[in-house]
Amino acid sequence: MELPSSLVLAYLGDAVYELLVRRYLVKEKGLAKVNWLHKAAVDFVKAEAQSRFLRGLDPLLTEEEKAIVRRGRNTSSQPPRHVDVVAYRHATALECLFGYLHLKGEEERIEELFREIVRLAEEDL
Repeated sequence: MELPSSLVLAYLGDAVYELLVRRYLVKEKGLAKVNWLHKAAVDFVKAEAQSRFLRGLDPLLTEEEKAIVRRGRNTSSQPPRHVDVVAYRHATALECLFGYLHLKGEEERIEELFREIVRLAEEDL
């Protein structure tokens, strides 16, 4: 499979990741008010959190996945002014990984990695 650019993978991965977060918050956490859902989702999707989650996932990643993460991290893109550049690049790398796995049809692996992200997030509470 010829891979799209890292930014395209991150674009797709952002949607995959966002859906996982929303499903988790509604189904597992039982949050029913949109305002609460939004606030809780931000804790998962902000660049600093995604960067932290990526560091936590690193020991679980295969060499192939680590290569995709490196590719995503090294993508040249302009972060928003209020976001740390390193955190933004790591967040892009995490999204790139989820986009890549989705394109490969690796839904079980996506679920496995997201369960670890949830565990990491709950440790922070």
